[in-house]
Amino acid sequence: MNPDDKRSAAMAAVLFAAFAALAYFLPTIMLAVGDVSIVAAVGVAAAFLVLPFVVFWLRGRAKR
Repeated sequence: MNPDDKRSAAMAAVLFAAFAALAYFLPTIMLAVGDVSIVAAVGVAAAFLVLPFVVFWLRGRAKR
């Protein structure tokens, strides 16, 4: 493995760990936000689903 591959693998591992941690706490976050507004809780869930695609899209654009 060359250094670029190692760096990419490490970054993917960090992003996966951050996404997994967010997924672990997502029910608690949604319940807390849902006490304020159900629409906001749906927005949090939608943002959670779109977030990985946006992060990897931005990362791909930055690598070009």
